[in-house]
Amino acid sequence: MISATPVHSQAHDLRRVIGLAGGTALIVGITIGSGIFRTPPTIAGLVPSALVIMGLWTAFGLISICGALAVAELSSLLPQPGGVYVFLREAYGDAAAFVFGWLYVLVTTPTTVAALSVVFAEFLLNLLGRSAGAATVQMIALAAIITLTCANVLGARVGAAVSEVTTLVKVTALATIILGAFLLGGGSLAHLTEGGAVQGGGLARAVAAVIWTYDGWIAVSMIAGEVVAPERLMKRIIIVGMLVIVTLYIGANLAYVYLMPVSIMAQQKEAIARTVMTAIAGPTGGAVIMLAIVTSVFGALNGNLLAKPRVPYAMARDGLIFSFLGKTHPRWATPWAALVIQGAVAIIMVLVLRDFDTLTTYFVVVEWAALIFAVGAVFVLRRKMAERPRPFRTPAYPWVPLLFVCGTVVGVSAIVWGQIQVGNFSPIYGLAIAAAGFPVHHLWKRLKRSP
Repeated sequence: MISATPVHSQAHDLRRVIGLAGGTALIVGITIGSGIFRTPPTIAGLVPSALVIMGLWTAFGLISICGALAVAELSSLLPQPGGVYVFLREAYGDAAAFVFGWLYVLVTTPTTVAALSVVFAEFLLNLLGRSAGAATVQMIALAAIITLTCANVLGARVGAAVSEVTTLVKVTALATIILGAFLLGGGSLAHLTEGGAVQGGGLARAVAAVIWTYDGWIAVSMIAGEVVAPERLMKRIIIVGMLVIVTLYIGANLAYVYLMPVSIMAQQKEAIARTVMTAIAGPTGGAVIMLAIVTSVFGALNGNLLAKPRVPYAMARDGLIFSFLGKTHPRWATPWAALVIQGAVAIIMVLVLRDFDTLTTYFVVVEWAALIFAVGAVFVLRRKMAERPRPFRTPAYPWVPLLFVCGTVVGVSAIVWGQIQVGNFSPIYGLAIAAAGFPVHHLWKRLKRSP
């Protein structure tokens, strides 16, 4: 009698070609996009207190590191393509994994890719001093998506190489801003104690902006199936990457506050980094930093296109989505079908949608709600897979993952409350769309069983 191989244990066809440098560049590159260069003035307008602003960046940086430490354990325990999807599947079953996957595949990933491509086009036109007409922005955005999709079809090593270059540029740019501000800026630490009263609604919306800027680091877990010696390297990639991200975020915000009072920061409508570098090094410095920002957004776009198709690839291998999405290229060993479909959906969104800010509000809550369950999987799998070897164990367990879960629950609740206060119910709609995945999964199973 021939026994069937359980679908979850299927080998995958992706090659392990990503090393420590490529993986670290990927986590830093995906997370640091346009946010740190754009959101500080918005946050300053919502929260007119430098100490509270620095507290938010530090608190959610610490919370993100706690989550990353738990994910490092899960990634070394289950070094498979799909990352969060795999953790949810093993901890809670196919239904929970499907709900995460279907929202990720259909909406959150193509929305993120489309939004980043549009921001890249707008920033590039700004750098070139050209007017940003809608048709021109769309053409540049589509060209970026098509170019990077093709690059990532050619191999994970090609995509990782693009990430390494772009990440080096953005890290250098942020380090230059930080050092330039403190060495040449002539600011004052007294700005830290300045500011007015903080309102609850503004604080909640500022939390959303900070969380959105930190969003993305989890995507590195999705390429665990292509990391060389993942049992050894995944923990280093995640920990080193998160320390770099949090250090740069806190350092950049401290530099902004050092150079200008919160009231002045709130008035910086253009990318604040350009304002800072123009003040320090003149127009040339401002133009150079703008070039670095354009490169940063391009790198974040590339990282999303590289990592996130691994979710539909893993779902297809488990029979939870159309099987053709599980195909790998015979020559380049990449999930080419998932990459092409993701790029195509993102292109449609660029052409059809106009208001990306509202759309991303829908799903930042859903993504971080999923992260609560993903990090919570460390508790479940400590029991379910107690005998499995763990190359890395979360330090200070269970307090570290608990801090992430509790902190994220507070943060997500604050976002929902703050949005409802201003009459925006999009987070509720996003959660409702996610919940709709459960009956869709049930229907999918029935269709799969039918002759």
